[in-house]
Amino acid sequence: MARTHVRFLRRGKPVQVVPAQPTETLLDYLRLREGSLGTKEGCNEGDCGACTVVLGRMKGGRLVYEPVNACILLLGMVDGAEVVTVDDLAEGDRLHPVQQAMVDLHASQCGFCTPGFVMSLFALHHRAEAPDRPAVLDALAGNLCRCTGYRPIVEAALESCAGRPADAFAERAAATAGILSAYGDDEDVFIGDEDGFFAAPGSLAGLAALLARHPQATLVAGATDVGLWITKQLRELPKIVWLGRIDALKEVAETPEGLVIGALATYAAVEPVMARLDPDLGHLWRRIGSRQVRASGTVGGNVANGSPIGDTPPVLIALGATIELLKGEAARTMPLEDFFIAYGRQDREPGEIVARLRVPPLGPDDHVRAYKIAKRFDQDISAVMAGFKFTVVDGVVTGARVAFGGMAATPKRAAATEAALAGLRLGDEAGALRAAAALAEDFHPIDDMRASAEYRLDVAQGLVRKALCEIAGAPTTETRVHGVREADLVDAG
Repeated sequence: MARTHVRFLRRGKPVQVVPAQPTETLLDYLRLREGSLGTKEGCNEGDCGACTVVLGRMKGGRLVYEPVNACILLLGMVDGAEVVTVDDLAEGDRLHPVQQAMVDLHASQCGFCTPGFVMSLFALHHRAEAPDRPAVLDALAGNLCRCTGYRPIVEAALESCAGRPADAFAERAAATAGILSAYGDDEDVFIGDEDGFFAAPGSLAGLAALLARHPQATLVAGATDVGLWITKQLRELPKIVWLGRIDALKEVAETPEGLVIGALATYAAVEPVMARLDPDLGHLWRRIGSRQVRASGTVGGNVANGSPIGDTPPVLIALGATIELLKGEAARTMPLEDFFIAYGRQDREPGEIVARLRVPPLGPDDHVRAYKIAKRFDQDISAVMAGFKFTVVDGVVTGARVAFGGMAATPKRAAATEAALAGLRLGDEAGALRAAAALAEDFHPIDDMRASAEYRLDVAQGLVRKALCEIAGAPTTETRVHGVREADLVDAG
């Protein structure tokens, strides 16, 4: 018998709630039903951070607090978590250390954005390590209002998070962990009826049975895309299946055969693994959305939605990733580039799910580069995304995998460019120009609000030459403004 309510923790007490409709968001529940008005609605698309709240979940046997955007997170997705809002932080007249620092250092002006800032810093306050300035800037990248400027906000963060004085949440962490651990079962959740429901299967078997009955149901992982279908496109989604209770889909493993990335692994969970694989991949993952987005969004979801401007598919294709699809007990595997058929179309049958991605290990002669071109550094959609893997032996390119996003209707390999790169000796500028020119055979990009077709092709050709130049030995301190590799390699070695 499936459970027919969502359960979570609020202010130290278990709560049981039935969503008013499958697509009810956490923000609407907090403001309209609970009356917790401190959490604000700004952009309503997960960009500005005014609606930031914090979820506490058990991860790896410990309680972890992460910020999320309540405006695009469905209420049912907080099942099994502790929900913390700005209304919960003060104890009587005594402000939380983060709140007090924001007051003392005059880090708030109109105040509308302040609750979101406070909650992002509350999550930072509860991280294991004391933050430095770059860590603070990363934590605040998803809170876009800057009416008082960076300085007082950053100073408030450094002051309140450096010593991390204990707060009420730390003091009752053991009790909280006990309750949340008890929530960690594998029972199915089904709220509604056969015509409309929010469902959260607890196992692959439960998911298979549900999708056999409802193959056209909307699958939700982190809702960082589907949430906008609801809040911006106003789509009617009567049947929601949230995958977040299926632990078998959350695996992130480094094996001798390469990386295994479960479809439900969040960007945040995968980020350190990708950074160990190559510094460029760590830099790319850091630039995917904000900390709020990376805590919710999943790599599998980024692949499954098939966006031509998704950040992860081009580099995963360049790395030679394969994708595993699952329908009931039937599994099939294909090269990732074959999954994308046309704009809005992927090779996935009704009732079939993306189960996991596999990335083969790099060889000793392999070199990886990844470049994201966008109008702003933090939390922006790519105009062009490029992934390269070159195999170089004695200064000669013996193999190349090149993939781009933003250049076609799908993420796509550059076959003509790869052929032109074969046998190229590093430092051969004429050969590099020929390889870059071959991109015009591979892609015919379009004009849109992010970039013109001419700009896209020109930038992409420059990135081919840039990658070859760097692999030939040019220091990235001279070729880049951000994402310098030398510092990462020194730190790693």
